[in-house]
Amino acid sequence: MSGNHPVEVRILDREYTVGVSEDERDSLLAAARLLDARMREIRGSNRMVSLDRVAVLAALNLAHELQQAREERDARERELSRTLDTLHRRLDGLLGTSPD
Repeated sequence: MSGNHPVEVRILDREYTVGVSEDERDSLLAAARLLDARMREIRGSNRMVSLDRVAVLAALNLAHELQQAREERDARERELSRTLDTLHRRLDGLLGTSPD
């Protein structure tokens, strides 16, 4: 993909090079810092736990948080839609028009 530039990230004391567009660079670096922090939190002081297990648990935790955020967003969108429908009906009633 053209426009991608290599960016070095450090996660759990390991270097990774990721290709990313310049406008997504800061977001990628922030994501890498978040992942590094989560993996360090899961690993704790037990440096013997496998990196694969730490990575899977961190990914599962982040995926769960993403799913919760999506569900909350969907609930807010449904509530907003209901509120807008109610406001439209009230406005139609005040203006003496009937909905289609």
